[in-house]
Amino acid sequence: MDWITNELGLTAETQTKLVGTLIVLGLAFLIRIVVARAIQRKLDDTGAMYRTGKLVTYVTSFLAVIGLAWVWIDAFDNLGTYLAVVSAGLAIALADVLKNIAGWAYIVLRRPFRVGDRIEIDGTRGDVIDVRLFRFTIAEIGNWVDADQSTGRLVHIPNGVLFASQVANYTEGFEFVWHEVPVLITFESNWRLAEQRLLAIAHTEAPDIEARAGARIRETARSYHIKLDILRPAVYLTVKESGVLLTARFLTEPGTRRLIEEKIWRRVLAMLDAEPTIELAYPTIRGFLRGPVSMDSDSDA
Repeated sequence: MDWITNELGLTAETQTKLVGTLIVLGLAFLIRIVVARAIQRKLDDTGAMYRTGKLVTYVTSFLAVIGLAWVWIDAFDNLGTYLAVVSAGLAIALADVLKNIAGWAYIVLRRPFRVGDRIEIDGTRGDVIDVRLFRFTIAEIGNWVDADQSTGRLVHIPNGVLFASQVANYTEGFEFVWHEVPVLITFESNWRLAEQRLLAIAHTEAPDIEARAGARIRETARSYHIKLDILRPAVYLTVKESGVLLTARFLTEPGTRRLIEEKIWRRVLAMLDAEPTIELAYPTIRGFLRGPVSMDSDSDA
């Protein structure tokens, strides 16, 4: 100890505090290891084991911070400094917990979504079915299931994710979404007739919500800078490599997209059966020959 004092210029009091620091850290580490092993013997559920292990880490870290502050309290001249150190230790040890609580306050006060809204966050889509202090729960849609049908899974997402990921809300303010059904026909097809038929089908099968949608847009425009767009069904034309692409675009509710698309396709297939001048296209390869082509039969001799 005298050698340390001479070489590093440390006082006996500082050396005592350093020894106390090592003891506190060692005890915190030992407690964490012992409790973690006891949990592993008692619990079989890996999820419960993980959550309990995180709680033990938070508690031991908090106790370690309190112990270190107590060891070094004489190095600080007032209680305010002590409380500041304890607060900093709490913020570090409980960072995830505090972030989740802040996320919950953000959900409650700013309302990025509510229970019942359909959202997409961090690549996961679904309907919000529960909001709690530390996490919110959504009933998942999509993923390996086509369109926006339910997968049957419940996804629990920590509230703190809101501060690191963008949230897409399908139903906030304007509770309708645009949906498109692309129909690719051959170049030889009568695309004008196909356009007329597809537009008629879209008007028939798409939900009649133009008036409701217009009223909701005007109401939402009070809070957001939203311009009133064409709300009735439309058909857009694009030329692709394999044919002429006609895209039916219409408004619908988020939960009915697949049902409406199925109805439209049934009508389209029936229309193709009745219109011989319209055919669906598929990837093809075409060859063109220029100049005279010799068909001399003597060449085979």
